[in-house]
Amino acid sequence: MEHYSDMLAKPIHTYRPFWAKRFGTAKMLPMTRAEMDALGWDSCDIILVTGDAYIDHPSFGMALVGRLLEAQGFRVGIIAQPDWQNANAFKALGKPNLYFGVTAGNMDSMVNRYTADRKIRSDDAYTPDAAPNKRPDRAVLVYSQRCREAYPDAPLVIGSIEASLRRIAHYDYWSDKVRRSILVDSKADILLYGNAERALVELSHRIAKGEKVSDIQDIRGTAFLRKNIPEGWSEVESTKLDRPGIIDKPVDPYEMKMGKSDASCATNETKITLPEGSKAIEIVRKPKADRTKQVVRLPAFEEVANDPVLYAHASRVLHLEANPGNARALVQKHGDREVWLNPPPIPLTTKEMDYVYDMPYARAPHPIYKQAKIPAWEMIRFSVNIMRGCFGGCTFCSITEHEGRIIQSRSEESILKEVEEIRDKVDGFTGVISDLGGPTANMYRIACKSESIEKNCRKLSCVYPGICENLNTDHSALVQLYRKARAIKGVKKILIGSGVRYDLAVKSPEYVKELVQHHVGGYLKIAPEHSEENVLSKMMKPGMDAYDEFKLMFEKFSAEAGKKQYLIPYFIAAHPGTTDQDMLNLALWLKKYDFKLDQVQTFTPTPMAMATAMYHSGKNPLRKVTADSDNVPIPKAGNVRKLHKAFIRFHDPNNWPMLREALKKMGRADLIGSGKQCLIPAWQPLSNKPITTVKGEQLERTMRPRNPQKKTRKFS
Repeated sequence: MEHYSDMLAKPIHTYRPFWAKRFGTAKMLPMTRAEMDALGWDSCDIILVTGDAYIDHPSFGMALVGRLLEAQGFRVGIIAQPDWQNANAFKALGKPNLYFGVTAGNMDSMVNRYTADRKIRSDDAYTPDAAPNKRPDRAVLVYSQRCREAYPDAPLVIGSIEASLRRIAHYDYWSDKVRRSILVDSKADILLYGNAERALVELSHRIAKGEKVSDIQDIRGTAFLRKNIPEGWSEVESTKLDRPGIIDKPVDPYEMKMGKSDASCATNETKITLPEGSKAIEIVRKPKADRTKQVVRLPAFEEVANDPVLYAHASRVLHLEANPGNARALVQKHGDREVWLNPPPIPLTTKEMDYVYDMPYARAPHPIYKQAKIPAWEMIRFSVNIMRGCFGGCTFCSITEHEGRIIQSRSEESILKEVEEIRDKVDGFTGVISDLGGPTANMYRIACKSESIEKNCRKLSCVYPGICENLNTDHSALVQLYRKARAIKGVKKILIGSGVRYDLAVKSPEYVKELVQHHVGGYLKIAPEHSEENVLSKMMKPGMDAYDEFKLMFEKFSAEAGKKQYLIPYFIAAHPGTTDQDMLNLALWLKKYDFKLDQVQTFTPTPMAMATAMYHSGKNPLRKVTADSDNVPIPKAGNVRKLHKAFIRFHDPNNWPMLREALKKMGRADLIGSGKQCLIPAWQPLSNKPITTVKGEQLERTMRPRNPQKKTRKFS
């Protein structure tokens, strides 16, 4: 069976360039009319609108998309963080010849603007000097409206993670309700979801040739509105698919019919007829349905908005139809219109990935920002993205839903070339590469052993509940890449800043040794997320045995290198499925291993994530969802979410009053006091400054003391 790259996917670097290619390559894509004039442009073919500052670097979506379209011959302008109060800012570059491309930026605008407690953030990492309020809530909707006001007849294309994760009816945490597909609310002509290079290139060339956007409905990775199911398609109700494994109802290939064939048999059935007079049976074989002409009907928006169980069911079916090799189209009714989702895009080949990342990026913010500091740029300016996608399937994470489960890797040559460009072009480079990674640090070039199995697989994760036997866990290509990268002249150190999937890493001790002895700067961040199995099962994360195995390797190889290095684990508070007892057990685990964590992530329900479906419905969409299926405990109330976070930060005196009250209610007052087995003390400091003694009694030290004689209050 052919691989993904052979599934009628035209390589993105083989299109004949648009005529405007003659204008050449811009040092920076223009943001003003003056820059357009300097390039000799009278107009832009495509105008990209983004909620981020424009930084010409492949880690920033607008730069990557803009340079890709430029390489196809189009004149591309950027409108970055426009004033959305009226349409004037959206007229800055004139009317685009082909279309407006609208995105919220690298982050969902609601996640960017609000904390997990729905409080507005005081800064924005993607804005010059981290200034807040430079983008609106639900930026794709607002920008789309302003583009329509500016030029009503200009086609409108939406994309980015914000649009991608809202492509069907979705639960919105910030308004606590199910909202319509963003395609309906934005009134866009078409939505591109996932990593959309392939769809974007084809769409742009077809529009340039005169096709109407409304007529382009056959590109994978796109969503659009239509009135009816087209002729020749068969429709499958999603309620027939709500189970794992094989989706279609099994057909008995040896359906028995006694005697001769009769008129009731369908004319398209294949029959094997035995000689006349035979006592044996006839065999009737039914042909397989053509999946390329099947569409799965999800429950309508009005149904999922009013029935959380149906919402969880729809979420489950969408995730089961996510493999580009076997996914079918999806359709969901919104009023009298149908939101149609074509199957996911075919992943890029290594050659295509290199094409995208080898563009002539300036690797700097646009000069319009002058000396302003942009935190997101400062963080990644010396890092290199080596791959995309994630087959982990963690239920709380949106990477898999957006980028897909198929790992798309760059070539070694392309990556090493980028390291050299950073060395030669990026101001302030001191010889340290901050990361060679991606969504996960150690999935580079890892894939299924069989292309056929990979194309037909319907599992939600390749590494849960254990590493799939069909997954090739060989890390040798990554080890070789690390060695070649750190051997580049002028490179002193290469760190790995992306998260390491430690259950995968332990399958390759050579990789763990290479990582620990050469690419850890004293601390390595990993994400067990929790200690309790019943919570980890709702996250689709491995048990703590895998963490313990990795920890032993980490300590062994650190000692062999004569280095003192430490693991910094990350945990999530208030994840669906978590009880107060689970959080207490995690706190006791942290105390046992002497971890005092400053950064704690409280679960935020993001659109389309499986854990969000759990949060909204109280059901587990990892299994068949019915009204009678098992309920999942959901820590929704604000005080419960705060308590769960307090358990992880049990060493903070500000959390002690809340924890004392909770422990007493749980019947665990024995954990309050000064004994070694206690979690928190019975006393409270008058200020937040830590102390170690009270009335001559020695207390367990939780932080470095500054004033041992500070007066305290005693609590019963």
